[in-house]
Amino acid sequence: MRHRQAAVLAAVALVGLAGCADPDNLKPDYRDMKPTSAPPTIPPVTSVPVTPLKATPTAQPDPGPLLDAALLSDEDVKGEGVHRESGEASGCLTDEVSAASRTSTWLYPARSVLRHRVSAYPGKSAASVVAAAECAGKVLSTDAQPGVDLQRAWCQGSTCTVLLAKGNLVSALTVSASNENRAEDAANRLLPTMARKLTAQP
Repeated sequence: MRHRQAAVLAAVALVGLAGCADPDNLKPDYRDMKPTSAPPTIPPVTSVPVTPLKATPTAQPDPGPLLDAALLSDEDVKGEGVHRESGEASGCLTDEVSAASRTSTWLYPARSVLRHRVSAYPGKSAASVVAAAECAGKVLSTDAQPGVDLQRAWCQGSTCTVLLAKGNLVSALTVSASNENRAEDAANRLLPTMARKLTAQP
C-alpha cells in the first residue's frame, strides 16, 4: 500500500515539474499559424487629368476719350475758313476703319474738303500700320514732328494725305483742294496742331 501511494505521488510530482519546467512552452508558435483570410486588396492609384484654368482675357480700355482728344476740333481749323460738314474720310489709309475711330469733315468756301480721322488699333503698333500703308502719288516733304513714332505723307493730284503714328493711334489728315499746291499748304499748316494733339495722348 505504501509503495502504491509513493508511486502515485511521484507521478503527480513529475507531471507538475514537466508543466512548469519551460515557460517558453506557454508561448504560441507563430510559425504554424496560417492567415484565416486573404489581405485586403488596395486598388491602384490612378492619376486624374487636370484641366488647366484659362486665363481671363484682360479687358481693353475704351479708346474713345483718347480719340476724341486727338481729333482736330472746329477751333483747331478755324484759320482755314472752313465749316463743319458730315461725311466719312477718304484718301490713303482712311478707308481702312479700325475697331474704333473718330472722323471730322469740313468744307472750304470753294467746296474743297478737309478730313481728319483718328483710329485706334488695340494690340497693334500704329507705326506698323503707317509703315505698311501703300499710298499712290508722290511723297510729300513735311517737317518732322517731335514725339511721333512715324510720319509719312503723299499727294495724288490735288489730294494730300498725312499720316502720324503714336502708340496704337493713327492720325490721318486728308486735304482735297482745287490744286496740289493749296492741298500741300493746308496739310503743312495743320500738321503741327495735328501732331501736338496726338502726342499729348498717353
